[in-house]
Amino acid sequence: MRLGVAASRTMRMSLSPLAMITLDSVTHLTPAHRGAVVYAASHGGTYAAAYAAAKGIAAIILNDAGIGRERAGIAGLDLLGDLRVPGAAIAHTSARIGDGRDGVARGILSTVNASASALGLTVGMSCREALERLAGAALNPAPAPPLGDEARHEIDSDVRPGAKVIVMDSASLVTPSDAGAVVVTASHGGLLGGKPETAIKIPVFSAVYNDAAIGVDGAGIGRLPALDARGIAGACVSAFSARIG
Repeated sequence: MRLGVAASRTMRMSLSPLAMITLDSVTHLTPAHRGAVVYAASHGGTYAAAYAAAKGIAAIILNDAGIGRERAGIAGLDLLGDLRVPGAAIAHTSARIGDGRDGVARGILSTVNASASALGLTVGMSCREALERLAGAALNPAPAPPLGDEARHEIDSDVRPGAKVIVMDSASLVTPSDAGAVVVTASHGGLLGGKPETAIKIPVFSAVYNDAAIGVDGAGIGRLPALDARGIAGACVSAFSARIG
């Protein structure tokens, strides 16, 4: 099957009944992807799954981010299952988190929900085969997910009084007003598509991520050298110490 690649790093495999889309991040989904089968190289947590469902995807494969504390790295598959949406995750040791192309090329499923299993997806299946199976199924766009809690808020610093400390569920929620702040995000610490400029959008003082159990090629902490090069203090917490997403 021939792959077409758009400038945005979205790949559309057009010979399938349903469009098959590959993205470096679930936050790159747009209304145009409604009804599509998606591989997004984000973690499989609840934030990513809810975001995808809100965009009306038909099915999605994510990265298990090492699964981690309280199974947070794949918790989104349960949310999708409640919506009757097929969902799966590839092993973080099989392909780089944050890199959609690599996930399609090397990814191996580590987890599937019941809706995906009913369509023939199994642990050990390649990501590419799984996408093709999903694209051949009769699937509807996901229904709207339940509303979640507030995704970002400011906390007081005990160490540096007066410092602005912003805690957020996703690095995509960083805004220009966060310049110079300490940002603690539950996103994975990998670069998107290997691009250093995606380490963080805004020149913050410090940025903290989740290491997604580090994974193949050290992808889960790939942002740290890029942050260092920009003079931004960076760190990652262990995926087994705090819930990703």
